[in-house]
Amino acid sequence: MISFVLDVEDLADTRFAVSPLNETVFSLRVLRDPSLSAVHLPWRRAVLGELGALDTDLLMSLVARRRTLPDFLTPRPVTFAPAFEDELAVVRQTPPDLVRRDLLATHAPDPLPPALRDATADDASVAGLRDTICALLRQYWEIAVEPMWPRLRLVMEADMTYRARQLAMGGARLLFADMHPHLRWHNGVLHIAKMISRHRVVASGRGLLLLPSVFAHKPAPPVSPEEPPSLVYPSRGVATLWASEPAHDASALVSLIGAPRARLLGLLEEPLPTVELARRLRVTPSAVSQHLRVLHTTGLVTRARHGRQVLYRRSPLGDRLTAAPRE
Repeated sequence: MISFVLDVEDLADTRFAVSPLNETVFSLRVLRDPSLSAVHLPWRRAVLGELGALDTDLLMSLVARRRTLPDFLTPRPVTFAPAFEDELAVVRQTPPDLVRRDLLATHAPDPLPPALRDATADDASVAGLRDTICALLRQYWEIAVEPMWPRLRLVMEADMTYRARQLAMGGARLLFADMHPHLRWHNGVLHIAKMISRHRVVASGRGLLLLPSVFAHKPAPPVSPEEPPSLVYPSRGVATLWASEPAHDASALVSLIGAPRARLLGLLEEPLPTVELARRLRVTPSAVSQHLRVLHTTGLVTRARHGRQVLYRRSPLGDRLTAAPRE
């Protein structure tokens, strides 16, 4: 079991982040072992056909037999949603001694696989291995993760919205209550059960970083007890991630919400005020306002004030209903 001891200040500094590098690295576990998540089999089949030119032996060697991953490949994000290149730049600056420590700790008690043999050599060789891994991960990201990153991020952000509501309603206890069966919050300590490692980390003012993950199948804290408290956990909503979208039928939308509101949604790909919508539809502003009120209440449109006007625009849910996803 791994435990994080969190005082009041640490809870106040608890935050969420989404990490493209983190997801890229965690996806390697699914690529190596499809039994971890049947949900991702469609993604895995598609990706395997595109990796022919990459050194997959080195990629797969980053995942230990126990499915642990090197900490230096998942640096702690300092912003809510860092860019992949910015995170990879942090990895490139990792000192050789930390690269060596993390690779050895990840595979212990097993020996390092042949692809990582340079990890036990001199610092120059370790630095070269680190740079080779970074270059390979960049190629892998572009092939396997970047094309669907907007979709993955939406799933993770939806999870964070849910978690934030849980925290607001019931504090830390409710926040962790249904995150995963291996997690338990008790007397200021977050316990993570069924871990290979056994250590207790006192946050000491460093807070707790929570990272929802599409590819994680269970909670994953850092391997090393020297790392600040952070927790990768399985995101909600993953089961529908690779489901095929049903064919769009415009008449079905009209049947669902009515022709006037369907026309309004069709116009709201860009932000527009009520008077402009009324002009385009050749109806009164009051009629448009009534429909907009319903569409906003049901989450199909968003609104924001701009000067003296209120601008309306389709929400992501509205985009899906009209089969017009934003770029």
